[in-house]
Amino acid sequence: MAGQQGRYDVVVIGAGPGGYPAAIRAAQNGLRVACVEREALGGVCLNWGCIPSKAIIQAATLCDKARNKGAEMGIEIPNVAVDMAQLTDWKDGIVRKLTGGVGQLLKGNGVTVVRGTARLASANAVEVQTDDGVQTLETAHVVVACGTEVVSLPDLPTDGEWVLNVRGLLDVRSLPRRLAIVGGGVIGMEMGMAYARLGSEVTVIEFLDEILSGVDRDCVKWVERRFKKLGGRVMTRSKAAGFELQAGEVHLRVTAREGGDETTVVCDKVLVAVGFRPNVAPLGLEPLGVALDERGHVRVDEQLRTSVPNIFAIGDVTGPPYLAHRATKQGIVAADVIAGKHAAMDVRAMPAAIFTDPEIAEVGLSEQAAREQGYEPKIARFPFAALGRALIYGDKPVPGLVKLVVDRPSGLLLGAAICGPNASDAINELAVAIEMGALAEDLALTVHVHPTIPEAIM
Repeated sequence: MAGQQGRYDVVVIGAGPGGYPAAIRAAQNGLRVACVEREALGGVCLNWGCIPSKAIIQAATLCDKARNKGAEMGIEIPNVAVDMAQLTDWKDGIVRKLTGGVGQLLKGNGVTVVRGTARLASANAVEVQTDDGVQTLETAHVVVACGTEVVSLPDLPTDGEWVLNVRGLLDVRSLPRRLAIVGGGVIGMEMGMAYARLGSEVTVIEFLDEILSGVDRDCVKWVERRFKKLGGRVMTRSKAAGFELQAGEVHLRVTAREGGDETTVVCDKVLVAVGFRPNVAPLGLEPLGVALDERGHVRVDEQLRTSVPNIFAIGDVTGPPYLAHRATKQGIVAADVIAGKHAAMDVRAMPAAIFTDPEIAEVGLSEQAAREQGYEPKIARFPFAALGRALIYGDKPVPGLVKLVVDRPSGLLLGAAICGPNASDAINELAVAIEMGALAEDLALTVHVHPTIPEAIM
């Protein structure tokens, strides 16, 4: 490819939701840019994470409505069946369309895409192992956007057939009758609830005291109730200790965290969803003086600079929260800083959503975090059971609430949590409010469309 041996203003390593926006923004800023990607454009989020998982969740939502919510409304849909192969093909079609769009965006903005595995030979030279050999890209700046990789368990190595990571689960072409999930975090519970609604019997094994650790407990309790109603089983304070195959079934050995009797969970597939670790080892960052934290994430300042001034890092490789939209924002900030513009990250209003049933979304400070920062928080709650639009969705009982964290003396909106239908959409209004320094009174004075879910924010 022309220009690959030349000098660039910026070389971006990784074309995920942080890397490709960084490359495009840098090019729009008038810089000469190359973007290196070893797998698929769009990264994990587009190909094996955010988009395909939400496609499965959307199908699960339709399936659940058809089976469980139509009859009371006078809609009978007999014999609802799931063709997992067709569902997987549909999901893959969405991914292909979006991946192609990323390629066109990069091309249209004049970004040189280099396919291969990158490592830093120096702070100003990126070596790329391609199918045609090693190519060297000289550059004034480097943006590391290589993301994370899934954590595996020594006692449960993924084999692509019986024990899967989330990438493998998203590609199964037959619905597992029984699914065991090791890890009750965001991915574990999103996938657990999706497959339970599709018709699988799901068991979640969680090492900690509770599922969705760190998430607002008033919200999590609704997810726990719904999962139980779907027939889901949660085993907390537990760990997977290995498995055996017997007559085409997985016999997963589970023990208590503190030791004790062993329990066997019989299933058809096991999903290991115990977290992520930074994918920096192949890059050769430390010999160049790039500082890492105790977990191996790249340390950055508010302008995404590492300890080496011309090397920047963005996205999951910089540590949690692991959010695609955070990576995108970081990529834009880094590209602007490189171009000499004044830009910096402000994380006060970084929304996050969990696509369980019901959805959970949060932004800003929790009550505890507000107290720790010296505020005097006041909590306002509104249950969705009192909201007309929420009743129309047909859930019984009507799940969820809106929860606002407000500074009592000033009325400043500090944070919010929403649990309920379309929480991932409704939270964005509150992110804007926090970003703009709005008071709780500003929300109350803003007329909302009736009947809608965001009406509860008033």
